[in-house]
This record gives sequence, structure tokens and C-alpha cells, in this order.
Amino acid sequence: MVFSHDTEVALLSAVNLINTAPSTVAVDGSISGPDSMATVAELDDFVVREQFTGSREHSPTEVAAVRDMRAELRTIFTADEDTAAEMVNNLLSRAHALPQLVKHDQWDWHLHATAPAAPLAQRMGVEAAMALVDVIRAKELCRLKVCEAPDCCAMVIDLSKNRSRRYCDTGNCGNRAHVAAYRRRQSALGAAGHA
Repeated sequence: MVFSHDTEVALLSAVNLINTAPSTVAVDGSISGPDSMATVAELDDFVVREQFTGSREHSPTEVAAVRDMRAELRTIFTADEDTAAEMVNNLLSRAHALPQLVKHDQWDWHLHATAPAAPLAQRMGVEAAMALVDVIRAKELCRLKVCEAPDCCAMVIDLSKNRSRRYCDTGNCGNRAHVAAYRRRQSALGAAGHA
């Protein structure tokens, strides 16, 4: 394990949130694809899947706030260390974060830094920011990556021991890259056999 369990869970949840945005990169560099955080129902599904607790509005305004937080987190995840630290501090300051140990549901002791009644987007952002504190302090920002597939810009959190993860979980980026590499090798072998 690279980080504590709750840090890893928060980082993965933040990546999952960021990756609800369109992430297909076209040849011209434009980004398109489905946005799976467009409706209240999609947000409800995400909250259940990611096991967020606390109050909810169940409104389009809440969806918009979560989408804004998603964009802010992507910027933090792709920033250099100094910028990421400044942005994390700003996010924590805006939320008046006060870290506290809590235990609820199936979760043992872990950190919360907002009240359960705080807006969902704020709770999501602060949870991610608290995890990013550990990442920045450990000098491990290199574990936050953009998918290396040429047609994808989804985020990747690399929790492997050797920092070797290259592709996201949003599609088949890794499989497509491996198949393309295999075909290139086979083509090169075929060309060498005909020479």
C-alpha cells in the first residue's frame, strides 16, 4: 500500500469523479464523449457507488456544483507541486476544513474535514484535498497522470509499487494500446521476413 486506505479511497473517488467528464481526444485535439455527470440521477448513482455520506440537495444546482468541483480537481491533479499545494490550501480554506477522526457505516476510523451537512461538492472536494495533502507531502504527484492513450485524456491514479500504470479505467485504453503494439510487432516481423 502506497498511502493509507482512506487516502487511496479518496484519490480513486476523485479520479472517478474527474473521469465522469468527456475524455475522448479527437485528431484535432478537441475533447468529446459522454458526460456521465449531467443529471441528478447520474449524481445519485455516483454518490451511492462512491459511498459518499451526508446531506444532499438532489438538484440541478448540486450537479452543477459537483461538475465545477470536478473541473477544479482535474486542474489540481495536473498541476505542478507548488500550484497543486496552493490550490489544495485554497480549497481547504474555502471550506473552513477542520479535520476530525470519524467512524461510520462499514468504515473504521478515518478523516473527515467537513460537517455532514456541508454541500456535497464541498465534501467531495475537501475529501480529495485531504488525500492530496498526503500525495504532495510524500512527493508522489507523479502518481497522478493523464491516460497515455493518444485518444484519451482521462485521469489515472497509479498506486502500483513501480509507478508503471499508464492507462485509465474509463474504456479499453490499455487493451487497445497493447493490441496496437502487438500488430506493429507482427507487421515488423512480416516486413523483416519479406526482406
